[in-house]
Amino acid sequence: MIQLGARGLVAATSTHANPGWVTIEGPVITEVGVGEAPKSCESIADAILIPGFVDLQINGVEEIDFAKSSGSRICEALDRLTNDGCTTCFPTLVTAPESAYPTMLDAVAAARGDSGADARCAIGGVHLEGPFLGGAPGAHPVDLIRQVDMTALISWVARHRDLVRVVTLAPEADPMFEATRHLTELGIVVAIGHTGADYSSCLAMIDAGASLVTHLFNGMTAFHHREPGPIGAALTDKRLVASIILDGVHVHPAAALVAINSKESIAIITDAVAVGAHSAGVVELAVGVDGAARLRDGTLAGSTLTMLQAVRNAVRFGVGIERAIDMATRIPANVAGLSDRGSIEVGKRADLIALDRDSLDVRGVWIGGARVR
Repeated sequence: MIQLGARGLVAATSTHANPGWVTIEGPVITEVGVGEAPKSCESIADAILIPGFVDLQINGVEEIDFAKSSGSRICEALDRLTNDGCTTCFPTLVTAPESAYPTMLDAVAAARGDSGADARCAIGGVHLEGPFLGGAPGAHPVDLIRQVDMTALISWVARHRDLVRVVTLAPEADPMFEATRHLTELGIVVAIGHTGADYSSCLAMIDAGASLVTHLFNGMTAFHHREPGPIGAALTDKRLVASIILDGVHVHPAAALVAINSKESIAIITDAVAVGAHSAGVVELAVGVDGAARLRDGTLAGSTLTMLQAVRNAVRFGVGIERAIDMATRIPANVAGLSDRGSIEVGKRADLIALDRDSLDVRGVWIGGARVR
């Protein structure tokens, strides 16, 4: 058993301004207290204790491209993510030739099954962002985008038990919503993304089971007051969680605040890419002067964010710290079906971060109750 006491605690019973403490037994939180910590607690001076970050969409880390790396290299990337407080992530595979998917999935599965997996950022599952996309391809290779192929999709999902957990689809690529219904029945999250679909088509896809929107504002038709499209559906339908890239480049801070202030269920993602490898799968990348990853023609192709920096940006844009943390922890965990993490509550997995109250620098990271930083 260990006990941690902090100057602030972001939990269901407390805000960051109130001292608090937690008791951990094995990998699980067994007690949460508000107020001055018992003398037996390890003190985390001048820090707030928060849940570990959950990133629903990340393509790579520095020079490690998840689509091209071995299981051991992916493990290296997961170790690095832990340093910035990301305790669960969803390695994201962008549109690729059909023949590439088995190898990519095998590598992520090998990383998930590695003997050191308990001491690093956990793989919540794979996010397939393509190839079944629509009229707003963004950086995805247009020649590889296609209509849903149920045979291929079923084979990828079945290849490794419970590995594929999120699939981004465009309504126009799944017009009868067969894939949406099939994936939803399997408990896999369907995200609406890279689409030129109208508002009514998006609503129909939500009716079929879609519960997430991939990077709100990016990879979709713009909002119009007479045709609100996917953005209108994302911001008004309570069945949807909308993910958003908060690097200040993909979405202007004012637009981000419009979304955050109008909808509770917003999830922060990084959509980070391996800029050091200059690739996201078959997509070749360059880094723009604004720090974001781009194609050579200037098209945005991912970020260089960490979840920690995204939370800091949210606070800098004017979002309250508790709200920013909620968007990076509880909300993405819940939409992904990870009911065992994402908040500091009794019975939840002890994935925790200690953040400096002023700088929001990481002062400590615990995964499954074990301190890893």
